[in-house]
Amino acid sequence: MIPGGKACSLAPVPPAGQTPGEPLLEELRGRFPRVAVVHDWLTIPGGSEQVVLQLLEMFPQAELFTSIYDPSPWPAQITERRVHASYLNRIPGAARHYPKLLPLMNGAFRSFELSGFDLILSSSHACAKNVRTPAGALHVCYCHTPMRYAWEEGFLEGEQVGRVTRLALPPLLRRLRRQDLAGAAGPDVFVANSRHVAERIERYYGRDAVVVHPPIDVGHFLGIERDPQDFYLVFGRVVPYKRVDLAVAACERLGRALKVAGSGRALDGVRAVAGAGVELLGPVAAAERDGLLARARALLFPGEEDFGIVPVEAQAAGTPVIAYGLGGARESVLDGRTGVLFGEQTPASLAAAIERFEALSLDPEAARENARRFGEERFRAELAEVIERAADAREERASTSATAVRPRPRSAAE
Repeated sequence: MIPGGKACSLAPVPPAGQTPGEPLLEELRGRFPRVAVVHDWLTIPGGSEQVVLQLLEMFPQAELFTSIYDPSPWPAQITERRVHASYLNRIPGAARHYPKLLPLMNGAFRSFELSGFDLILSSSHACAKNVRTPAGALHVCYCHTPMRYAWEEGFLEGEQVGRVTRLALPPLLRRLRRQDLAGAAGPDVFVANSRHVAERIERYYGRDAVVVHPPIDVGHFLGIERDPQDFYLVFGRVVPYKRVDLAVAACERLGRALKVAGSGRALDGVRAVAGAGVELLGPVAAAERDGLLARARALLFPGEEDFGIVPVEAQAAGTPVIAYGLGGARESVLDGRTGVLFGEQTPASLAAAIERFEALSLDPEAARENARRFGEERFRAELAEVIERAADAREERASTSATAVRPRPRSAAE
């Protein structure tokens, strides 16, 4: 069923080797000796799990809580620490069929006993934020998005859903929305991965959110040497909402070559409409990915994403991006400087954007410089500042409250 901070500014990038947030992090580690990092599930590595790894980098002493845990794809940073998996993890086949367990996940997260922890850091796009925060603890939620499949009408369009499931969806989604909204009252602070997601948090939860863009290993991609050739590239999971079909249709309309790297449940549909100019590569290894980014004329990114890590990786490699101008790409792609944004999810609109791009002369170094804004050290420093401000505000409120209820001293006359 599941389809798998500050606003952007061209701020100066710290020189290599500097870690501007490290003194503050050392202070926070002492201030919060027991930290719980809570994530929806740990089954298949993706962008949200990069946030989890950075949270564990920030707080090496943290314990990790999740609904379903398959240790096989994870680095030692996860496997060598204490990981608390919920009771759902004992269900046979849970690691493969975890999307089907979504209706049970709220209860699983509510069952975690977190008393004794000083700081709760939830990384949530589903139910992780719904954990019960113990009295006296600070709860900061890094929200990748509110549940899009629960809140956004039409998000499940294109998904293959059986008749019985389709009949059961309306009451199920209503229940999920109720649970999601109730859980949104728990965190002290919401942190969104983009302004786009911050707007959703305000719309659905009625909560403000600080924007801290996700951590991206831009350093790796900055070293890729450009050798542009005559093809466009789509890279990532091939699922309905990513709209790979638009890239296929636009390139065929213009007679442009297209390579699609990735796999997913929408791949058969893409294959059915792809012509001779479309090459479906399937999953590719990291080295092949780097080669594709180096040689692609531009990356096509036609879906509406919460943020979108691939466009930043492409720009770090000096590769321009042609992206749908709604969602996180609007915050990472500089229209007319590092790529082109288009306004409608139609083949005609994307084709027009490709033609506009081909009339421009874009500087790869401008794209690389833009991508430097989204590095991992920047993420840690910004999030540390958010945690510090939240902790200070909480302590100030507690102090004010204690002062307000303190008994008035009796005078001598009394």
